[in-house]
This record gives sequence, structure tokens and C-alpha cells, in this order.
Amino acid sequence: MPPQVMPPQKIAVMANPNIPEALAVAQEVGSTIAKMGVTVKVGSLYDQGLRESFQSETYDLLIALGGDGTMLRAGHLCAPLDIPLLGINVGSFGFLVELNRHEWHNSLPRLMTGDFRYEERMMLTATCVHEGIHSAQFDVINDVVVARGKYVRPIEVEAILNGAHIASYVADGLIAATATGSTAYALAAGGPILPPEMRNILLMPVAPHLSIDRAVVLSEGSSVCIRVQTKHEAVVSVDGQEPVPLASGDCVLVTAHEKSLQMVRFQDPYYFYRNLTAYMEHNPLISIKTNEK
Repeated sequence: MPPQVMPPQKIAVMANPNIPEALAVAQEVGSTIAKMGVTVKVGSLYDQGLRESFQSETYDLLIALGGDGTMLRAGHLCAPLDIPLLGINVGSFGFLVELNRHEWHNSLPRLMTGDFRYEERMMLTATCVHEGIHSAQFDVINDVVVARGKYVRPIEVEAILNGAHIASYVADGLIAATATGSTAYALAAGGPILPPEMRNILLMPVAPHLSIDRAVVLSEGSSVCIRVQTKHEAVVSVDGQEPVPLASGDCVLVTAHEKSLQMVRFQDPYYFYRNLTAYMEHNPLISIKTNEK
């Protein structure tokens, strides 16, 4: 364990209200923190009042209760403010989550004494460009996906690296992922797994047709323009959010973000590989679906 860091003095605890028991566990976490003499606010991740308080006041930490989707929502809230994120898993899947619902009691004392480390996760900025004009801009934790829309037809996608053409695809889409996102949609599409500390952009085509079917890992500091050519609908989606329509000739410019997502870790740096093996061998989503039948 690295040298101790400054323990948090003001904490927000936010739960995904769509997950059963998440809010109840959040209240228990908040009550335990308060008994330790630390200022804490507890509520729903979707509570606009709590979110505004989090953005306007000075917090040292956000504790999010849910699964990986919850962590992404919480990360979009705290990363621009340089506020670290700690996850407690009460959801179904937890590549990003540090603690399960049975571990947090033992870990909170370590949190309050500074017995933890920060892990920095690279983020991306995605900017939509239409006829040379920058329009929508997004913060990205996992991935940017340029893909076909409702029509089941491939689109043409060109990847331009630092102004130079590197590849063209006829495919359902093209994923530009961070190392964090390499275990998400990119993994499902057959891409490689990148260690979380890497600061590279992963390009992975989705269902390519007579095109390059291999992933490309771009060097740190790269800037890639994903240009779409299509006679029908195309869209861009960031971290699984609502898709934004793209016109033929539009470009999505993907660059490294000036901010990083800081995540609280109690485990050693090799936790990622241990957890990865466990998830691959015993996918919790499969067991949940089996139990529901």
C-alpha cells in the first residue's frame, strides 16, 4: 500500500434508485460515516437538488451505490470537478466498482485514516463536427460509438489519425474506447483488454464486412476523427447514452480529455487481473438470468 493520503472530510453518498435496496444501503453507509465525525449527504443519484449541491459545494469524495452503469453516471458528475469516486456494488456487474455490499463496513475505517490509493482513469472528449462547425461535445469515460441507426445496413466509417487516413470500414459501427471501456462494448465486439492505467485510444470495428476486423491501439496523445459516409441513418453514442444523429460526411473528433477520473482503491494494483479472471469464469449476469428463470 502506498503512503497514506488525506482522508475525506465531506462526502456525498448517492445511490441508483432503480436498484432495490440501494437507497437503504446508502442511508446505512451515510449513518456510519456521520458517526465517524465526517460531514455527509445521502440521496439519489438522480436527485437534482443533491447534484446541484455537489457541484456548488466543496466535497472530497463521491460514494456511488449501484453497478457499472451507476459508476459511469457518477463519474460524469465528479470527474469534471476533480472529485474522486468510490463504488459500492449493489448492482449486477461491477468491473468499475471497488467494494461489494458486504465489504464496505470494513473499508470505511481505512477510508477515514487515508489508507487507500487513487487510480487515475483516462477520459476522452468527443466533439461532433458538421460541415466544419463544432456542435455537441461530450465527456467520455468508456467509449464513443459511431454506428448505424435503426436500419440494419452497414455504414462506411473512416478513421483519420492526426490528419492522416489510417483505415476505412464497412461495418455496423466503430468504437473508440479508453482502457476503462476496453472491458465494455469493445470487449463484446472482440477487442483486447487494456490495463486501466493505460492512456491509449482503442479503435474496434463492430461487425465489419469485407473490412479490417482487427483492433487498433493508438498511442497516447493521439487525435482521431471518425468520419461517417452513409445514405441512411447513422448515430453517435457516448457511454451508452441517448444516441445523437449524424449526417453523411459528419465527423466525431476524439481526443484525450484534460481531466481524469480518480477512483479510490483499497486493493493492490494487480486487483484488475484477479477480478477480470473471476468475471470471465463466473459471469454474474449469466447467474442472475439463470436464477430468474
